[in-house]
Amino acid sequence: MLIRTIEKFLRQTGMPATKFGRLVAHDPRFVIDLRNGRIPRTGTERRVQSFIASYQGEAHVN
Repeated sequence: MLIRTIEKFLRQTGMPATKFGRLVAHDPRFVIDLRNGRIPRTGTERRVQSFIASYQGEAHVN
């Protein structure tokens, strides 16, 4: 489930939900809306997965 992946990422990085939403979906309420049952489009799900993968990849490089 996408929201579980996002919540885990937010816990691991300490990133605020609103910042994540702005960076990934250009919507600061994105995560809040997901928590309330919003169903993201397929392209948005892919963008989230890609963002998390690249962010974690950058963390290992530094």
